[in-house]
Amino acid sequence: MASEKVETVVAGNYLEMEREEEDSKSAASKLSSLIWHGGSVYDAWFSCASNQVAQVLLTLPYSFSQLGMVSGIIFQLFYGLMGSWTAYLISVLYVEYRTRKEREKVDFRNHVIQWFEVLDGLLGKHWRNLGLFFNCTFLLFGSVIQLIACASNIYYINDNLDKRTWTYIFGACCATTVFIPSFHNYRIWSFLGLLMTTYTAWYMTIASLMHGQVEGVKHSGPTKLVLYFTGATNILYTFGGHAVTVEIMHAMWKPQKFKMIYLIATLYVLTLTLPSASAVYWAFGDLLLTHANALSLLPRTGFRDTAVILMLIHQFITFGFACTPLYFVWEKFIGVHETKSLFKRALARLPVVVPIWFLAIIFPFFGPINSTVGSLLVSFTVYIIPALAHMITFAPAPARENAVERPPSMLGGWVGLYSMNVFVVVWVLVAGFGLGGWASMLNFIHQINTFGLFAKCYQCPPHNKPSIKLN
Repeated sequence: MASEKVETVVAGNYLEMEREEEDSKSAASKLSSLIWHGGSVYDAWFSCASNQVAQVLLTLPYSFSQLGMVSGIIFQLFYGLMGSWTAYLISVLYVEYRTRKEREKVDFRNHVIQWFEVLDGLLGKHWRNLGLFFNCTFLLFGSVIQLIACASNIYYINDNLDKRTWTYIFGACCATTVFIPSFHNYRIWSFLGLLMTTYTAWYMTIASLMHGQVEGVKHSGPTKLVLYFTGATNILYTFGGHAVTVEIMHAMWKPQKFKMIYLIATLYVLTLTLPSASAVYWAFGDLLLTHANALSLLPRTGFRDTAVILMLIHQFITFGFACTPLYFVWEKFIGVHETKSLFKRALARLPVVVPIWFLAIIFPFFGPINSTVGSLLVSFTVYIIPALAHMITFAPAPARENAVERPPSMLGGWVGLYSMNVFVVVWVLVAGFGLGGWASMLNFIHQINTFGLFAKCYQCPPHNKPSIKLN
């Protein structure tokens, strides 16, 4: 009965949306619907796949140089599956929360459900505060990383300005994301974003193979525990893009269909990350230890410049993905979330961009900041908290009996599900947060001591020498 209730509730919202769309027959409205109003399973898949890989595609070869080829491949597969599992848990908790609320006649037509609200509704205010802190902090630094990546990439096309100046410029450009209302409106951007990362990944793969190995190439990794666990946590971060899962689900017409979307998106992403990281590491080896951005080592050609430009556009899109949930939280805090005025909401959102801009200028450490954010924030936000929340939510026997979404039988029912969750919590707590946090912070502090805060041009080659000459 419970699952039938969910179907009725979600299908009701979908039919309501269809009726709204049928009211408008103009060509303009049809075009708008085609590129702007997304809520299908395909839109969710594009959003997940596009958001997951982003600029971290350029830092995975750097991680391979820290981990070595074998460990790099194993960790990608391992964390890809683990990320898909916890995304599934988040989707189950969302459907459970929404079903309970809609049985109480709560109307979400002008309200976007967020992860901290799911935790609040299922487990209470302390869990809400915990989820709010970790999720917002992670998304804040996720947005910071996109700005740093923009400056790092554009420098390889135009080095007349230093990276810090480019950060100022792209901060202003990314501020325009305040005008995108919600994840419903990322349809065309998600589609294009995935095309962009697909091009870049295969460009990196083919260009590295055609370039061949540099003279005297060495593949020393792993050499130090600090570097090993720093690289591992960067991969943990790579597959931790589901901090926006709840918002993506809420934008769907039928959220209960989300269950396998993240896994399928991850499988596609692995076809991009494994070949590109392996090929670049094979070609350049230990050189990557001092070149966190893989594009800095590839010879400048029209294909490379195209990859840089496409990644710049994609980072703008990913900035919007990371920042939009923060916009929602801020709107709710100041009481404008349910207003229908797009301009009023855009103005209210602008203060959110300022601290992001500032932090990107303070910590411009492209690569090392990914690992630090992965170990200290992603570990809790998208791995530990969802697994714990799921176990506690369904700990009472009545909750298991009346669960909207029951565990897959192939996992061994509730016992198998709890075993998986315990493993995730223990592994990420020890290897991700513990060892990864130790390694990432040491590496991050080393970057500060080497380059200083507010570094004008992080890892820039001497300006009077060509940055692409390798031998």
